[in-house]
Parts: sequence; C-alpha cells; structure tokens
Amino acid sequence: MNHLFTRAARLARLLPGMALIGTLAVATQVAQADEAAIRKTLADRMPKLPKIDEISKTPIPGVYELRIGTDILYADETGSYLFEGAMLDTKTQTDLTKARIDKLTMIDVASLPLKDAMVFKQGTGLRKLVVFADPNCGYCKRIERDLLALKDVTIYTYLLPILGPDSNVKSRDIWCAKDSAKTWRAWMIDGVTPPKQSEKCDTAVLERNLEIGRKYKINGTPAVVFEDGTRSPGALPIDRIEERMKEASKKS
Repeated sequence: MNHLFTRAARLARLLPGMALIGTLAVATQVAQADEAAIRKTLADRMPKLPKIDEISKTPIPGVYELRIGTDILYADETGSYLFEGAMLDTKTQTDLTKARIDKLTMIDVASLPLKDAMVFKQGTGLRKLVVFADPNCGYCKRIERDLLALKDVTIYTYLLPILGPDSNVKSRDIWCAKDSAKTWRAWMIDGVTPPKQSEKCDTAVLERNLEIGRKYKINGTPAVVFEDGTRSPGALPIDRIEERMKEASKKS
C-alpha cells in the first residue's frame, strides 16, 4: 500500500506543472490559430497590404500587433478589423507603440559606414556620438554649438538633406569641400557660406545617408544617436546629452 501512497503523492506534485504545460500548449495553439486567421483574412480582403513580418499578442485580450518592417498595426483575432495608433499603458503612462518602434529602429552604431560621416574628435575621443543633420536646420545649428562643450568624444555627423533643394546644394558643397568637417562647422556655427563645388563632385554619399534615414525612420533633424543604439530627436540640452551618453556607455 505504501507504494500506492508514494505514487499518489508524486502525481499530486506533478499535476500543477502538468496543468500549466497543458494551459501553455492550448494558449500557443490558440495564438497560432489566430495568427493564421489574421493572415488569411487580410490576404483575402487586402491583397495589396505589404508582407506582414510578425504577428504577436498585445496586453489587450483579442488584439494582436502586426509588424510590417518597422511599422506597427493592430488587428482583432480574426483580421476583420485593422487599425493603427498609439497603445498607452495608463498605469505606467507608457506609450507601448512608441517603445516598440524605438526598439525596432535602434541603430547599430558599429554597423554605420563611418567613411560617409564628417568626424570631429574632441579630447581623447574615447566616447562616441552620432548626429544626423541638415545644413538648413536651425536646431541643428544650435546643437552644433552645444556639442563643442563635450569632452573626450568623437562625433560622427551624417549629412541628411531633407529640408528642400537648397539643403542638397549646401550638403554637396560641404561634403565636396577640401575639409568637409571644417566647412561644416564654419557654416553651422559662424555662418560662413560653403564655397561652391563642381557639379561633377561625387555625392552618392548623400543618397546613402538618406537611405539610412529611411531605414531607421529618421524623419527630422537633428537626430542624435548614442553608443547603445538609442536615439533622441531634436536638439537636446547639452547636460541631457551628457547624461544620455553616460547611460549608453554603461549598457554598451
């Protein structure tokens, strides 16, 4: 009889774990069925919708996240309803959609083509900072002055002419100058107009920079990227840039 009690006790200990495994298996099957239903419905009803790269559950029951590249949409479990917008966690006051997109568009600084950037070494240059800027951007001019105060940093500045035809012209004249970095700061800080350059100058770098901008959804300038891949749009105060650089160095 003792062995029967021992076996019963062992089963009693195992049953909660077995129940959990069973629950997880059912939940997985339901999620897979929902994903299949969403894909089928949208393929039937919206054949021109771009390829859905990933479908995942959200904190809202019955609502799924659809990732298309770095774009985020939402759908119900049948794919009958499709919508976009910000999903907010009211308890933590967190924009979950923005947090997701920020993660998707993090920039691997090490993978950037440094040859396409203007390089400014200040002090030892041990720390790294990446800036995407347009030569006609007022906030870019402001942050350029502030960046002079940073110590022991190498700043990689990518020309991103997105504010109109004159931005393309100025970017070409700056990039093709004998000393592009010096010409850039002379224009941005002192207002010295870049000398005109030949139309034959190779400006393929500007298109490469714009492609990086499209890839990572850099829709405005300045865009400041830190060593850990996080970034901030707009002209952050220099003390905040310093704080973010310290935070990034701890992660990288």
